[in-house]
Amino acid sequence: MNNLKGCKPKLNKPFCQDLRTLSSEELKQVRCRLPGSNPFEGMKIKNGAFLDKLDGRTLCKKCGKSRKYFCYSCYIPLPEIENDIPIVKLPCFIDIIKHPRETDGKSTAIHASIIAAESVSIYTFPDIPHYNKEENVFLVFPDKNAIPLEDFSYNKYFGKCESKSEEISKNGLPPVRIIFIDSTWNQTKRIHCDERLKDLQCLQLTTRETLFWRYQKGKPKTYLSTIEAIYYFVKDFHLKFISDNYEGEYDNLLFFFKYMYEKIHTLYDPVSLLAYKE
Repeated sequence: MNNLKGCKPKLNKPFCQDLRTLSSEELKQVRCRLPGSNPFEGMKIKNGAFLDKLDGRTLCKKCGKSRKYFCYSCYIPLPEIENDIPIVKLPCFIDIIKHPRETDGKSTAIHASIIAAESVSIYTFPDIPHYNKEENVFLVFPDKNAIPLEDFSYNKYFGKCESKSEEISKNGLPPVRIIFIDSTWNQTKRIHCDERLKDLQCLQLTTRETLFWRYQKGKPKTYLSTIEAIYYFVKDFHLKFISDNYEGEYDNLLFFFKYMYEKIHTLYDPVSLLAYKE
């Protein structure tokens, strides 16, 4: 689908177009096909309309490679928009372990590293840290011994250790590091069973349905993208350990996700996207 003029999106084919290759004019030429309900309604996510003004690609100021919106190798936004990207401070540290076969340009984990750079680190397996479960490190993974976050006990599992972040220590909690695996679900076993991770206590998220457009054959809608999993975790973490009130503090984690979601639903009829089929 190289020329969008006068063309209608074809039905019954999965989405495969890289939106970053399209100009703002091409995006405008396709009729908006958003579903009747807005899944982001009521959330405090910055308007991403300014991203539409970026035509073509720009060189990353760090590595010099051609990119659109952000550099998925250096985890930084492009110079033209770096002052407009929202910044989020998280209530815990996040480590993302990326499978080596996971395509950087398709990974939503990059969103977290750009928007919450002070709290998020990304590692490519097998080059990962040696974790110590005694230092409040937990793995988000639904294994048989995983504890649902709502059942997680502060007094039982959070030890005392020197704070590494003034902002995080203001929450009244010792510093906590949460690990997420960024890969397709068929690739997770190798990482999960690694010697450096297998003894960590696993946490399980409350079940939600994904809005991700990247189809995974045979997997249920409850298999979230990495940025969705991180967002829901920190939101639930906030409600359980920090405050009974949530006022959208972490909604901007979904800034790029929301922008891409809406562009995809603009370009393609949702009923044609395999990811949204029953």
